[in-house]
Amino acid sequence: MTENTPFPAASLLGYPRIGRRRELKKAVESYWAGRIDAAELAATAQQIQLGTAQRLQELGLTEVAAVPGTFSYYDQVLDAAAHVGAIPARFGNLLDADGGLGLAGYFTLARGDREQQPLEMTKWFDSNYHYLVPEIGPDTVFSVTSDRILRDFAAVLESGIETRPYLVGPVTFLLLSKAEAGAPADFAPLAKLAELLPVYAALLERLAAAGASWVQLDEPALVADGAVPAAELRAAVEQAYQVLGSAQSRPKLLVSTPYGALGELLEPVASLPVEAIHLDLFKGELPADLTGLAQALAGKTLVAGVVDGHNIWRNDLAASARKLDVLKAAGINLAVSTSTSAFHVPHDSAEETQLTEQLRSWLAFADQKAVEVATLARHLADAEAARPEIEAASRIIASRASAEGVRRGEVRARTAALAETDFHRAEYADRAKAQQEELRLPPLPTTTIGSFPQTGDIRSARARANKGEISAVDYQELMREEIRRVVDLQEDLGFDVLVHGEPERNDMVQYFAENLDGFEVTVHGWVQSYGSRCTRPSILWGDVTRSAPITVEWASFAQSLTEKPMKGMLTGPVTILAWSFVRDDQPLADTANQVALALRDEIADLETAGIKIIQVDEPALRELLPLRKADQPEYLAWSVRAFRLATSGAATGTQIHTHLCYSEFGVVIDAIDGLDADVTSIEAARSRMEVVNDLQSHGFSRGVGPGVYDIHSPRVPGQQEVTELLQTAVAHVPARQLWVNPDCGLKTRGYAETEESLRNLVAATREVRAQLV
Repeated sequence: MTENTPFPAASLLGYPRIGRRRELKKAVESYWAGRIDAAELAATAQQIQLGTAQRLQELGLTEVAAVPGTFSYYDQVLDAAAHVGAIPARFGNLLDADGGLGLAGYFTLARGDREQQPLEMTKWFDSNYHYLVPEIGPDTVFSVTSDRILRDFAAVLESGIETRPYLVGPVTFLLLSKAEAGAPADFAPLAKLAELLPVYAALLERLAAAGASWVQLDEPALVADGAVPAAELRAAVEQAYQVLGSAQSRPKLLVSTPYGALGELLEPVASLPVEAIHLDLFKGELPADLTGLAQALAGKTLVAGVVDGHNIWRNDLAASARKLDVLKAAGINLAVSTSTSAFHVPHDSAEETQLTEQLRSWLAFADQKAVEVATLARHLADAEAARPEIEAASRIIASRASAEGVRRGEVRARTAALAETDFHRAEYADRAKAQQEELRLPPLPTTTIGSFPQTGDIRSARARANKGEISAVDYQELMREEIRRVVDLQEDLGFDVLVHGEPERNDMVQYFAENLDGFEVTVHGWVQSYGSRCTRPSILWGDVTRSAPITVEWASFAQSLTEKPMKGMLTGPVTILAWSFVRDDQPLADTANQVALALRDEIADLETAGIKIIQVDEPALRELLPLRKADQPEYLAWSVRAFRLATSGAATGTQIHTHLCYSEFGVVIDAIDGLDADVTSIEAARSRMEVVNDLQSHGFSRGVGPGVYDIHSPRVPGQQEVTELLQTAVAHVPARQLWVNPDCGLKTRGYAETEESLRNLVAATREVRAQLV
């Protein structure tokens, strides 16, 4: 351990890792396509890491270990699995002769191959990031199977910058894992903690030998209520860090606890035998017993996460400074950081020159957060030196409250006038009868979730239209040609309910943000959703209204091409909030109702245009669920009501669909039922139809489509595989309720794999229908 290296006064918990212009995404996808080799990919990765280190030093994070080494080729949980040898037995062929996991094997775990499905994917706490779920069984043998963390650290150190290597902590790693197939029913991965810890200790010792002064171990699972009893969780944490704290020749350790307050675990975590403890003091409150906290932290550094790492609004530096002053007065040794990793936000708001100067002044992307952290650290050292920046921030925040468009009287009057009847439709039995008479669908009706592959031609046409190189009329005709192609393909494949493929939409949230007042969109504001998949969350800054129909023209055109029912496609209010950077100056429930009313108006216009099926996607319903159980009922109440407000104006004969993906659905099955949608499609392929057990035990009584085709992997499921999934579904859910569909939209897939997969889906459906007869 390097005794004379204090924790840096200012640091980030993490930084965007995709590159300022998505260089990593482009390089990784080129590697997958065979256009570059592993050496070229590694060179790009090294350039991104070095660029991050140099940029953060320019912004004031100059001390040793101030720059977080949080880079990943794909996912931080997959990284941990690769480093400690948590390779499922079904992927045992990926290890080389020396027992190591190379880059090709690493990506196979993430993406699967022709023989094996990839690791399951689900949401990372209450964020829109997806992590890969390790599979661990009683026979899993842990060992160091990758040295990538060492190579990444050494590559930047050669430039003269010592970063702070990062790993998902051992307790969180096991809590986020699932039992490997074939494990006993009562097996839990946390039972393997004692076997895992020596491997973590070995990695720490190697990092110390490589010159690392500090290592960050991320333990966000400690701020969430899960299946593990509190006493067992406390024992696991204490066991883990007694072992790691006593490791020989280790670096100093920072244990970070982002995404919320530790609650009952605060005192035991603060007392761990490590050198620094991070607390999320943006979402979490200051502890009531500061004297007790100071005693538990004796000899340690409290890394105060007072700058929000999860959203993009300028920090109230004055309020953060007051928090820090209270902690300092209690005798606690302090450093300043973000509440979470800043990989949830884009790189630099200064690059968004298309935004008004006023709006841009309200924002803080990752680079601005680094400056805020440095300012607050300067405040701790010399309050007068930081006063000008703190007072400037206060003036800007005050000006935001009175800016035009932030509050609109007509919007607030409409939400204030809502009655309970605005949140309810006719009884489901009456709706189901009317819809069957209208639609005349066969058993196990087939459909897709909405989007079809966005080809290079589509993206090129959109880019040329945005640059003014082609007219709006020409662009519209190009999109109509694509819609004709998609409709013809679905007719040829034999689908029962069609979609128009959404070629005109750049993103399922951004498209609506561009057509609703109260939103702005970014040009360079990319954030990682999973792997190489990036999104540009919109900025919801003011009261929301709809000035004109958004989707009606496209849906009407598509319906004119076919006699089969065409779905109108909308994004739900909760998902629009979850996948945007939402204003932080009023309750989320109030904002959700504003968005819901805009969607309610859109549904009415779609009905007038003759659209009989309307899908209102809510894939993010589970995502915003609070991590503490005590806070969940309030969220579920307002999120369900927002969806119902959007959809309850629909006629009895209009079939309302919704879609949810990549979450533990059993946790929110009551809320899903409460949405009162006529049909709900749900991700299920990667988890091999696990969700049908929840549906059966709950007695879910409306239409449901558990996905049979995992679209987040390039592999094509065979007809027999889809047939088996459908047979599992039919065994648990009455066939009259079941729909057949992919897990999610097809936007990210190519047409060749999509067409083959969908043909297999339809063929399997016909086979199972015949078995029903």
